[in-house]
Amino acid sequence: GISRNTIREAVRVLVHVGMLETRQGDGTYVRANRDAGETLRRIARSRLAEQIEVRITLETEAARLAARRRNEADLKAMTEALDARAAAGEVITDRIRHDERFHHSLVRASHNSALIELYDYFSHAVSQTIERTEMDSDLPEPSQEAHELLLAAIRRKDADKAEALSRALLTPSLNALSGKE
Repeated sequence: GISRNTIREAVRVLVHVGMLETRQGDGTYVRANRDAGETLRRIARSRLAEQIEVRITLETEAARLAARRRNEADLKAMTEALDARAAAGEVITDRIRHDERFHHSLVRASHNSALIELYDYFSHAVSQTIERTEMDSDLPEPSQEAHELLLAAIRRKDADKAEALSRALLTPSLNALSGKE
């Protein structure tokens, strides 16, 4: 009961989003059975504690790799973001924006393209966790000093310290949430 044009258009859309693959003269094949957009919506609906756990997982490895692989351009990007975060003072929207910029710069400094893509994929959830920890007075806010210490460890190429400091940024918020959610 559906026209061929409607089916063709639906297949075209599903090919475009990567769920189907068409092979000329061979047929149409399922490439994925999950919609990336739906995955992102589910992540956005997950509990804040779960989002922070994922962030810790991604950012601690990124910090370890950044300490080993960073270059001068990476250090400059992270430093500029942190300086802007400090300069934002009590202007919370600016502080959040520069905090996001710092964390994205840190992940890029890992020079791991798969990790960078994965982090960018989760960037909306990352933004939500930054906003919630900055705005919720019941959650400990990662301090400027804690961020600066993390950058110093990366600058010194101390991978173990960078990993530990990265984990320490969000662990207090995660611990506070364990009794809330």
